[in-house]
Amino acid sequence: MPWPFRVYIGAWVAATLLAAAIAVRQRRTLSLLSRAYGQGLTRPWKLVTFGLAAGFFVVIAPYSGDPTWDAVDAALMSVLTYLTAPFSVGTLYRALRGRAGAGPVYVAMVAWLLSASWCYDGWLVLRDGRYPPTWASNILASSILYLSAGLFWSVAHAPGRGVVFGFMLDAWPAHHEGSSARIFWVAAAFALLVAAMMAPFIANALGL
Repeated sequence: MPWPFRVYIGAWVAATLLAAAIAVRQRRTLSLLSRAYGQGLTRPWKLVTFGLAAGFFVVIAPYSGDPTWDAVDAALMSVLTYLTAPFSVGTLYRALRGRAGAGPVYVAMVAWLLSASWCYDGWLVLRDGRYPPTWASNILASSILYLSAGLFWSVAHAPGRGVVFGFMLDAWPAHHEGSSARIFWVAAAFALLVAAMMAPFIANALGL
């Protein structure tokens, strides 16, 4: 493997370990590790949509026509995205509003890259013995999916405000979501965006 890729691997492994250390140090205040955030991920509509999305990606990956996409990296990226995307997107939004510190922002950025890129790269290095030539293009495509997922699983209904993203509320990650029926149409818009992005892979898998 060319030395620039060896350096890059070392850099993102070090960045991930540093993020883990920061998360442990700030575990009492980091929303990613809070009980409220975990409870938010266990809401039935989120679990159901995650199961459907993850199952779709894992099943279709071997038939997508993309040799770098298999059931393993599809599963890794799906799970990490579900666990971290609402936190990462929410934290970065709140940072823009001056409501998140450097530590959470760093953890959010690393979680984003780990989920959308580095786990994919790392698995393919182990599988193929070389750095995937698609690593750069994957960052952009997977980041769009990651952002969409973070927004999708952050949709909430706030009494008195209507449908909003949970991270816009003062109490985030703790908030009352209200009826899931009221957030259906907003959530559906993000689901359609993901479906549109995946259309070429679906067509290839079906032989169209």
